[in-house]
Amino acid sequence: MVSLDIQKSIDACAAHYGEQASQMKQYLLEGQKKALELENRGPIKFDNHGNLHSDILETYSKYGFYIFENVMEQDEIDDIKADLDELKRRFPVASDAKLNSYNEPGLGTDCKAPNLLWAKPLGDPLGGTPIANGRHQVKLFEPKAADDAPSESPFVLLGSLQFSEACLRAYGHPQLLKIAEQINGEDFAPFHECLFIKEPGLGAAVSWHQDGDTHWDAANFNETIHGFNFMAQVYGSTAVNGVWVIPGTHKLGRIDIKKLVADAGSERLPNAVPLICNPGDVIICNRQIVHGSFANTGFEPRITVNFGFHRRSSVLNVKGAGIHAEPAVFDEKFIEKRSMAIGYAIDARHQRYPNETPYTYKPLANKDIVLKWNNESIEQMKDYNLMDLSI
Repeated sequence: MVSLDIQKSIDACAAHYGEQASQMKQYLLEGQKKALELENRGPIKFDNHGNLHSDILETYSKYGFYIFENVMEQDEIDDIKADLDELKRRFPVASDAKLNSYNEPGLGTDCKAPNLLWAKPLGDPLGGTPIANGRHQVKLFEPKAADDAPSESPFVLLGSLQFSEACLRAYGHPQLLKIAEQINGEDFAPFHECLFIKEPGLGAAVSWHQDGDTHWDAANFNETIHGFNFMAQVYGSTAVNGVWVIPGTHKLGRIDIKKLVADAGSERLPNAVPLICNPGDVIICNRQIVHGSFANTGFEPRITVNFGFHRRSSVLNVKGAGIHAEPAVFDEKFIEKRSMAIGYAIDARHQRYPNETPYTYKPLANKDIVLKWNNESIEQMKDYNLMDLSI
């Protein structure tokens, strides 16, 4: 059951909008109501043949997202929380610092790949900028943070699997990997992994956008061509701190978001709904859906363990978009090397949950590639996100 006891956060969020406070409050309440009326949430269900239940596939195709309830048990959530505490302890004291608050080398400061991204508290660092090929077309309202707020705070941790073994184990979840197989085929390919950090009073906004950059004008364009993301929730997700989406827009091709905002008369886009769920729930979200999130002016944190997958046909011999990693042509060898993260994740999870039947990832198994998670493989994972399959 989803908890709706967030009235104080809704009131606090609306209060930041000045003369628009009542409109914002109504928008949050109506969005919450509409979200909970949708019939696209429930436990993971497979049919008698081991395939994802057809009702789930049809509903996911209709809306562009589905909320799988109670995917992670409490011990897994606790493991992730413990890792998060350790990650935060290791964060450098500022975006340009090399040391953490204990005068130790800061997390990721010895990496070549980008990792910890920072933002102005309650800001919108991407909206209206050329970052990510300009896909965040408009800038969202930036509420004023508290007077004692820091000048910047961590916003996204890229390449998260190399920093958190608990996140790596979540990546190897057999039922989630089976879902990836059902949607993208048994030769599915990895995409990109990160942690979204939306702390109360600090968490930045992410302007309305569609993910995907490469295949909008392709002759074979379809609703699955840019892949999907799993969004595992550590603390839950609400109308205030969560991602909002416009259901069904994943089928419509590239959308003029500036026009959407202009037609709406504000950033409160009609028909959008928030992704509302509890700790341990996992959302599957089509990357082509129009989505975004407001600054977290409420009282609840949101930490999302984010990881995505592609159809192999969408990335094989395709030049990357250069958003999550430097542009490269993704040949078979490149994809195989990047897919090693899946093999490591499966073994890491099996070590933690030996009674759970591990997933068999066919592209590695068919080549008799067996990967073990140990100290050596930890070193192999360093900077692995330089090979993110960004399209």
